[in-house]
Amino acid sequence: MKPGHRGWRHLIHSTHYSLKGLKAAFRNEAAFRQELGLCLVLLPLALWLGRGPVEWILLVGSCLLVLIVELLNSAIESVVDRIGPERHELSGRAKDIGSAAVMLALLLAGLTWALVAWQRFFA
Repeated sequence: MKPGHRGWRHLIHSTHYSLKGLKAAFRNEAAFRQELGLCLVLLPLALWLGRGPVEWILLVGSCLLVLIVELLNSAIESVVDRIGPERHELSGRAKDIGSAAVMLALLLAGLTWALVAWQRFFA
């Protein structure tokens, strides 16, 4: 934290950097754009599908989790790419692990949506 950046000023600067990061992800990461588009479609559906605040937050939260993990994966990939273009076992491992995290977040979101839908329509 820079000197003098405390309280509200720190919050304003942090918000600026966060929005800058979201903008960069949207501009540069196709996967983030695709997942964001899917979330924007699913969020209104969550209000209809979920019966009450717990189901609603599970549906919305699973979508947001996918976006969060995708942002972290993109950050890892950017750092690895910044280090250098040559192939290295650890660089590949870092990228693969980040990708696996996204896959698990997508699996969790899919399972959450499927179970809430199953309970609504078949239970």
